[in-house]
Amino acid sequence: KQALIVLQKRKVQLAEGKFLDIEKYPKIGFGEMAKLYIETYSKPNKKSFWRDEISLRHLASFFKTKYLAEVTSLDVEKYKAQRLQRRSPATVNRELACLKHMFNKAIEWGKVKENPVSKVKLFREDNTRTRYLEKEEVKALLDACAEHLRPIVITALNTGMRKGEILNLKWSDVDLIRGKIYIRNSKSGKPRDVDINQWLADTLIEIPRHPRSAYLFCDKDGKQYKSVRRSFETAKRKAGIENLWFHDLRHNLASHLAMAGVGSETLQEILGHRDYRMTRRYIHLSPAHKKESLELFCRLMDTIWTPKLKRRKSCETSDRQNLNQYKHFGTRCRGSSGVEHWTENPGVGSSILPLGTRPT
Repeated sequence: KQALIVLQKRKVQLAEGKFLDIEKYPKIGFGEMAKLYIETYSKPNKKSFWRDEISLRHLASFFKTKYLAEVTSLDVEKYKAQRLQRRSPATVNRELACLKHMFNKAIEWGKVKENPVSKVKLFREDNTRTRYLEKEEVKALLDACAEHLRPIVITALNTGMRKGEILNLKWSDVDLIRGKIYIRNSKSGKPRDVDINQWLADTLIEIPRHPRSAYLFCDKDGKQYKSVRRSFETAKRKAGIENLWFHDLRHNLASHLAMAGVGSETLQEILGHRDYRMTRRYIHLSPAHKKESLELFCRLMDTIWTPKLKRRKSCETSDRQNLNQYKHFGTRCRGSSGVEHWTENPGVGSSILPLGTRPT
């Protein structure tokens, strides 16, 4: 009798589509869901919806024959492996993140029950880049830039602004009198202003203003530049520069300012970061700069490990180097004997003047 009751219950569950926890969901194709996600969620809520469009275009090409509910974790793993043959781990991860969020919204909207991407492990990423330009590379790059690209690159070099922020600049965002650029719509969602230095000011003044365009950087028809990828790649090739992205110009400013001793809080403000941890990844001191710092410690500890005779010779050499360095500035320096001297101004010679006597 008990068995008949259980059987009857199972028949009712089968009729309702609930046996073994199976529920009925409307059949929706992967491509249809991708369009629904873009139009209903991505475009209204995200500034970077274009990135979702690109990701889902590649995903839809792979999953086009499947209904959304038919996609399994194994299918996602196959996509992941295939896509890695053509794109970096970071790119594949961004696409999987988009796919995962689309499935989460599909669950919320009653389209599917489970998210197959939640069981897929993302690739480990190494996004730390130490690329910045030496002075010679900066000159070579600017010399190789096309006429429309040069002021864009100079803006990036002198402000650390993101490419999108630069290309979206309008003349109303630039105040040359106060020396400010106003970023109305930044990545952080908060407006900020950027100071204009003399090099950038001289560059912006020379840009002809198009009578039918509000944009600072536009083509001959007044249309805003959406991308400078091709012209930037051409300039790199002509300059003989490798392993450089446009975003590295942002790294370049932060790195050189850090090496010049600019504090982390100032860098954070210049770059427009809300979190200092984001700023740290841009502070890549050059190997030579780090070696100089370690050599400084070595000199501080010199009396501990250097033999007396060797230390005396080292001090004499250091004195000569110091005197040669300071003679160009007409400033005070101290030798190993502890006696201070004034050095002469440039062009006078290399004689040493007693303390308290200035060059005439």
